[in-house]
Amino acid sequence: MIPNFQTVSDPTTPYVPLRVRDKWQLFVKESVDPFAFFSAAAGAGMSQWQNDDPKYGEGFHPYLQRFGAAQADLTSQNFFQDAVLASVFHEDPRYFRKGPSSTVFHRIAYAVSRAAVTRRDSGKNGFNFSGIVGMELGIALSNAYYPPKSVNGAEMAERTATSLTASALGNLLPEFWPDIKEKLNHLKHRRQSPEPASQP
Repeated sequence: MIPNFQTVSDPTTPYVPLRVRDKWQLFVKESVDPFAFFSAAAGAGMSQWQNDDPKYGEGFHPYLQRFGAAQADLTSQNFFQDAVLASVFHEDPRYFRKGPSSTVFHRIAYAVSRAAVTRRDSGKNGFNFSGIVGMELGIALSNAYYPPKSVNGAEMAERTATSLTASALGNLLPEFWPDIKEKLNHLKHRRQSPEPASQP
């Protein structure tokens, strides 16, 4: 259900950089995938339930406004991060999984650090300009459609902190899910395997 086209799951795969058109295609995939709409709907629901930012009010129509704003937030940040700035700065917007060859602690630290560190098209690591700057451009653009109550320096700082945290913690799922899935499949296989016949 959750798309994984932004992750390189096998750490042993030789690195092949994305072409500019590949980065634009990645942006389109991320933005039109059904999970993006589900995520926007869920985020709008949480905001509506807590009457949180963007402060459109209460009721069905304000929920639709929140949903539209959430979808616009996701699309604009994908646009700036994965398509425009990743191409300009020659950075790869994908997540490259570290895998089970490293300790759990190092994998967690690595996953969280990818919010600020990314792989360049050269294959080397560098500061995540496309991710950080693209996030800020998306937040700045949201001021054009957010209600006045939700447009100020404090709100923008809170959105920045929330987006950074989500980016860092969001990498934990693609890092560890293949391991969890393998264990679940192993348990399922053991339960489905017939018991050996007892000897008389």
